[in-house]
Amino acid sequence: MITLKEALKLSKAELASLKEELKAKIAAKAELNAYVDILNVGEGIPIAIKDNIQVSGWSVTSGSNILKGYIAPYNATVIEKLLANGMSPFGRTNMDEFAMGSTTESSCYGKTLNPLNHNCVPGGSSGGSAAAVAAGLAVAALGSDTGGSIRQPAAFCGIVGMKPTYGRVSRYGLGAYASSLDQIGPMTQNVEDAAILYDIIQGYDPKDSTSADRNDGTVSDKLDANVKLKIAIVPDYVKDASEEVRKAYAKAIEALKNAGHTIVEKSLMDPKYDISAYYITATAEATTNLARYDGIRYGNRVEGENLKDTFLQTRSNGFGPEVQRRIMLGNFVLSSGYYDAYYVKAQKVRRLIQEEYNKIFEEVDLILTPVAPRTAYEFGALSDPLEMYLSDIYTISVNLAGLPAISLPVDTAENGMPVGLQLIAAPYAEQTLFNGALSLETQLQG
Repeated sequence: MITLKEALKLSKAELASLKEELKAKIAAKAELNAYVDILNVGEGIPIAIKDNIQVSGWSVTSGSNILKGYIAPYNATVIEKLLANGMSPFGRTNMDEFAMGSTTESSCYGKTLNPLNHNCVPGGSSGGSAAAVAAGLAVAALGSDTGGSIRQPAAFCGIVGMKPTYGRVSRYGLGAYASSLDQIGPMTQNVEDAAILYDIIQGYDPKDSTSADRNDGTVSDKLDANVKLKIAIVPDYVKDASEEVRKAYAKAIEALKNAGHTIVEKSLMDPKYDISAYYITATAEATTNLARYDGIRYGNRVEGENLKDTFLQTRSNGFGPEVQRRIMLGNFVLSSGYYDAYYVKAQKVRRLIQEEYNKIFEEVDLILTPVAPRTAYEFGALSDPLEMYLSDIYTISVNLAGLPAISLPVDTAENGMPVGLQLIAAPYAEQTLFNGALSLETQLQG
């Protein structure tokens, strides 16, 4: 598959030919269910779009029955930026319903298969975007990351996935799951492509009240794999990871040492606190955000005997089991008598997590950790929702702290599945993050 950097040099005629080639490939690999619709906007480089990002005139459902029939009336800011930079939104990719999941199984369109092994999950919630890039069905894609939803599927499918600093990329036009955690980011074939796509979508947006009003410039034109960095590793953090993940971690550390980086050991608080703080915060915000889906203003409606019954029938039939579960959890932690006991405490823990990272970044440039405790697993392997929640153990603290992070493939397990690790940087240190990732990628390939 042609890279994004290479595609930037194509003529209009060559881009048109590329799109026809992609359509043929997508049709030939329809069993992957990576795309739920093939649409095209403009003449630019085709970029696959996760089904929770508004594209004017497209059906956008966030993988949910409750939004079947909804047509986006406007473009998300990231879509406007793509169009302004010679790129073309090209097809909706499958996702877990409202981005709530780690396997892309909860979509109303059915599950997406991992292109490297059809018996395995592609990760989630941006599993469709990851599968499309990994299978050569997309030059690059956009995903969203609330607790690892770009980085984990990127790791499972053997591609690069990057989550920017919170506020660095506009959320205007992104279907909200947890507003203080959500971020749109690039999913690409390599680190340089990720930097190029990040440069295009990043920047201040007055339409997003949480957008960072700052100009740090672009990163792709200043990429430097030879910059020497101080990188923290967290030995205790990987003790519960699988053998192949621990092996990949050791391999990456050795590669970073060979590249001339300084490696130091640090510790992070027990990730069980991350899990607790995250799922209290995320479900509370999801409950509030999803209250708007009532069948009255847009989307599907199930008529009841009265207004209350219409609300109940619409939401009961429109939302899937996982979304309903998280709405119930969110209502519980926000309810009278439990708000202080759960939600307020979770915000205090969140602050401690942020302060812990800030302290580490006073001494180092980057932190290296796993993305997931294991490689892509077979469908049905995690039947208990709690097991699925625990699979986010290495990614969610990054969202709680609002940090940038990038996942890239480091090794291949004995079963042939890729092993991805992530580098984490201080807020707005995307240049350092991409430089470190490019250095690791270069060392491993070289």
